[in-house]
Amino acid sequence: MASTLKKIILKSCDGKILEVEEAVAVQSQMIKNMIEDDCANEEIPLPDITGEILSKIIEYCKMQVDVKNSSNEELKARDADFITRVDLNTLYYLIVVANFLSVKSLLDLTCQRVADIIKGKSPEEIRLTFNIKNDFTPEEEEEIRKKNTWAFDYKD
Repeated sequence: MASTLKKIILKSCDGKILEVEEAVAVQSQMIKNMIEDDCANEEIPLPDITGEILSKIIEYCKMQVDVKNSSNEELKARDADFITRVDLNTLYYLIVVANFLSVKSLLDLTCQRVADIIKGKSPEEIRLTFNIKNDFTPEEEEEIRKKNTWAFDYKD
């Protein structure tokens, strides 16, 4: 039996073409709006998204469609499996693209992953984890710590 599901064609900035079922594509509110506004007749160009990141987004969206009849525990387990297989660099781009495409559940998941990573860490440990340069002088940092002592109480 041939599939009669409508397909949406997405094109990444590096030329990767992904043909996905409409149910998967509309997990993105932005793409859903484009379809509803009849702006997705041929292919939807996504000029700021690489094929690698787009593939990850689609993988997540497929998972969301597939688990509609699953329990909360099954969904949490799949989400946890998906997000723990993502390195920090990919996590960053998933946050940016989930926000851009308006995939709220993925944005929530990725932001929660960052929160879990930084929980209980000192500012120095967070800088090391995310390769963030400290652009404060020691004097400026000390002044900030004095004014905001509550923010530096990072015990569990």
